[in-house]
Amino acid sequence: MHQLPIFLNLTGRTVVLVGQGEAADAKARLIVRAGGRIVPAWEEGASLAFVALDEGAEAVAADLRARGLLVNVVDRPDLCDFTTPAIVDRAPVTIAIGTGGASAGLAKAIRQRIEALLPARLGALAAALHVARGAMKARWPAAADRRRALDAALAPGGALDPLDGTAADEVNDWLAGDAVLQSSRLETIALISADPDDLTLRAARLLGEADHIFHPAGTPTAILNRARADAVRHVADAPPNAPPPGLSLWLSF
Repeated sequence: MHQLPIFLNLTGRTVVLVGQGEAADAKARLIVRAGGRIVPAWEEGASLAFVALDEGAEAVAADLRARGLLVNVVDRPDLCDFTTPAIVDRAPVTIAIGTGGASAGLAKAIRQRIEALLPARLGALAAALHVARGAMKARWPAAADRRRALDAALAPGGALDPLDGTAADEVNDWLAGDAVLQSSRLETIALISADPDDLTLRAARLLGEADHIFHPAGTPTAILNRARADAVRHVADAPPNAPPPGLSLWLSF
């Protein structure tokens, strides 16, 4: 990654916005939507700044950065500590598409594609799952079991498929259902190259779901980076005879 994607809580926080015009207005709308309080110059407590100036942006950005603020300069990625992504808003679900300032047009085009895919009530599904957290813990006391149950429900065609606009209404029925979790499962992925773009859709999905990844030494890091960040990695010469609970993958290369 060239940048670390993060989501900032701006509610009630002070954000500096220097500049006028359409670009500054767009940043102001973004700040207000996120709950921030806008000031035109540095003041105590501010930690973030946007600069929308045709001239003098370098000096203003340098001054704000010297005061400890993270700075975004509109249309000047070389002067930015952070960039703002294209946003798909299905609150509380937020999807951000960034190009590191390389092409705002590309980010917008990707956002439009994703907008067309996601139902308007995706946020309602997230809210329903949040309300159901206690019930899920009662149904599946072990965290790993809860994750596997949720992965199965959220899979394509699952009981809570996120692309199904009615999924938010199915959470209670899913919890009351008779879904059976597989105690252990081993899948093999035969890698055809070191390029993660050559992964099949099935392989990419399994990497995103696996609890354990078994792989030979020298397996490309770019491939392993496509797995869940909290999946346990095991360097091995062969797949396990008795895989641990959950979904295990053997990567052959």
